[in-house]
Amino acid sequence: MIPQPESPPVAIEPTGELAGLKLVRMAIEQVCPPGVLPSEKWVTGYYGPEPIYEGEALAKAIIETVERLTK
Repeated sequence: MIPQPESPPVAIEPTGELAGLKLVRMAIEQVCPPGVLPSEKWVTGYYGPEPIYEGEALAKAIIETVERLTK
């Protein structure tokens, strides 16, 4: 019997920094509490499509999670 992965593989189309940001987003969405990270669509719509804004949202989500865990 061949072991099956727990979740289906995720296709990531972008390359470079956008691909890296998508990987970090996926990790945050899997382990951080709900609500610490706004959706990618929201970040793009509110701030713009530049990668710096996605990176800022990811950094804030990490900081928020650490603050919650250390209280």
